[in-house]
Amino acid sequence: MIKVCLVEDEKSLADLIQLNLELDQYDVQCIHNGRVAFQQAQELAKLDLIILDVMLPEVSGLDICKEIRKHGDVPILFLSAKGTTEDRIAGLKLGGNDYLSKPFDLEELLLRVNILTKHLTQKNSQPSTLIIGGKEVNFETYEVIDIRSNVGVTISKKEIELLKLFAEKEGIVISRDEILDKIWGKDQFPTSRTIDNYILSFRKLFEDDPKNPIYFHSIRAVGYKFTV
Repeated sequence: MIKVCLVEDEKSLADLIQLNLELDQYDVQCIHNGRVAFQQAQELAKLDLIILDVMLPEVSGLDICKEIRKHGDVPILFLSAKGTTEDRIAGLKLGGNDYLSKPFDLEELLLRVNILTKHLTQKNSQPSTLIIGGKEVNFETYEVIDIRSNVGVTISKKEIELLKLFAEKEGIVISRDEILDKIWGKDQFPTSRTIDNYILSFRKLFEDDPKNPIYFHSIRAVGYKFTV
């Protein structure tokens, strides 16, 4: 389910937006105070979409956007009672992806949300296989088949989940913290060394020369990048 955070201090409007997004099968959390959103910027950056009011108590939406952009590139849709060209440009320059002036039509908001999250829906409908070099990964059977010899091996569920994450973010650097959160969740406490061991296994399985990888790259002090 696509995870959305709505940062809006007008509770009646927030409740209306949340209700309609949930009817469209979005997982929605609400924050009604700017300072709270600012303090949670790092966590918000890990979500799928943020709907962000510009004029908020204590900390403005523009400042929250700047803080979120330090941690990630989650799509941000600004809402604002100010609809001038200068205001829209300011929001977009700070890293916003779209800007909707109040009052707005609810259908238009839902359409813009759909557009900003469309890539996630497309990922969910991707084929159940992935080609890495001369091998094919089957996400449903947990098998890795050598295309030339047709010989296969079975890998674990965690390995499949990690390969799916890499495939979704192909070419993008993924931090160790993000990998731990998305694959192991907040109720388990593996170390970053756990991920390193998985990457070593992937290199032995997929790379012709594991010491000089072309698919699974280590980005020092940050995380990993997968490229096909």
